[in-house]
Amino acid sequence: MVTFFVFYFFSKIMTERLLIKALSGGKNTKIITLNGKKMTKMPSALGKLPGLKTLVLQNNLIPKVCPELRTLTQLTTLNLGNNLLEEVPEEMKYLTSLKTLHLSGNRICRFAPGACDGLQNLILLNLNNNHLIQLPQEVSRLKSLTYMSINYNQLVSIPRELCFLKNLVELQLNYNQLICIPEEIKFLKKLQKFLLARNNIGVLPEFQDLKLREFYCEGNPLFLKQPVISTQRENVWSLQEITSRFVMNQLAENNPFLMDGIERYPQVRSMISQGKTCAICGQHFITVWLECVRFVSPPKDWKISKNLQLVPLRVLICSYKCFTQRDPNLFGIAQV
Repeated sequence: MVTFFVFYFFSKIMTERLLIKALSGGKNTKIITLNGKKMTKMPSALGKLPGLKTLVLQNNLIPKVCPELRTLTQLTTLNLGNNLLEEVPEEMKYLTSLKTLHLSGNRICRFAPGACDGLQNLILLNLNNNHLIQLPQEVSRLKSLTYMSINYNQLVSIPRELCFLKNLVELQLNYNQLICIPEEIKFLKKLQKFLLARNNIGVLPEFQDLKLREFYCEGNPLFLKQPVISTQRENVWSLQEITSRFVMNQLAENNPFLMDGIERYPQVRSMISQGKTCAICGQHFITVWLECVRFVSPPKDWKISKNLQLVPLRVLICSYKCFTQRDPNLFGIAQV
């Protein structure tokens, strides 16, 4: 016990000396590193260092950030890994120059409202080893995000808004509880590294057109998923379904009359925006008649697990007629 207090007292003195030295530099101080100093709170004196570029407070005992953090508008790198934070704090939205944010090894289970608002320049976000169950829709505001790592959390889903981060190159979601991936993943045109190992994913949406270099999905029940059967029977469609199919297929052919008219009816636009495309005939529809699985070979230039020879992708079919015309690599069950 005596040894602990001596070490704590010594660490506190060293921390104070480092802060005094940093404060003496004033606006010229660019970097502060206070790793493993047993700090239980962020020093409020940081507010006197407006020119700070890098702040490293890793391996401490900090439960929340200080209000003065919001004054560090020139900060580009912030490392608060291995502390006691329970949320991504609201103060982050003031760090408009921030490019790298490390928050791994905390107790984070939520994002504070507005936390993502000002992080327009953020390139790297590390949230590994936390307690996140979900991500907020506001994650779509991280327009410059290129590298995102959320391994070892408790995510059960990811918002479709994440799939509109057009600059995302690397997405790591290993060791979570994900059961599915949004269809919109196909919009991540720059994605090169996609890690999904050790989740509960039963089937994947079509994304083989992505220019991936690395894809890992071992430890998922991908090959055990049973196709989901809809209650829609052959040729028994509601008037809304029939109309929607006609409108969507005409729009696909660039029908000028419908293209002009649809602009006047936002409710119709909203409805047909939920449309799907049949994997067999290529026609558009609203009601999912049947979900099936198609096994495809990963592109040869993907770096994948050695035992991954085929990738099961979810595909949708619009009718029993199309189901009977499916190819041998497409599997499903129809009740007739």
